[in-house]
Amino acid sequence: MVTNSSERLTFFIPEAIEGASVPIFDAGISAGFPSPAEDFNEQHLSLDEELVKNKETTFYARVSGQSMIGAGLDDNDLLVIDRSLEPENNKIAVCFLDGEFTVKRLRVSDGEVWLQPENPNYPIINITEDNNFLIWGIVTNVIKKV
Repeated sequence: MVTNSSERLTFFIPEAIEGASVPIFDAGISAGFPSPAEDFNEQHLSLDEELVKNKETTFYARVSGQSMIGAGLDDNDLLVIDRSLEPENNKIAVCFLDGEFTVKRLRVSDGEVWLQPENPNYPIINITEDNNFLIWGIVTNVIKKV
């Protein structure tokens, strides 16, 4: 685990939950009027199959910090990170910056790279040649507790 003042990411290897499946009721949960319970058809769902496209390059990380709350990343959310995806402008990325991990939105323009927090209380980080910088992976999904 590597920490900094704005985030703490704890990484998990997908194999730790590989093969785990949970029941899913495939009836479409109504956000309007309730449907009768007998309409539910129980099946099993593998979260790996739903959330992981590239098993060898996908990791999970739990985040704490407030810098990305505007993007829906809250304390204790579990991020699904794919290291095989190409970084692109506006993607949310886990980056290694000057010896620490951070998660931010990528901003790329005119050959420059910025790490954009999604909270106005945190500064935008301009990446320069002086930084030790690596885009570690792209966030593909977020698992939340409600």
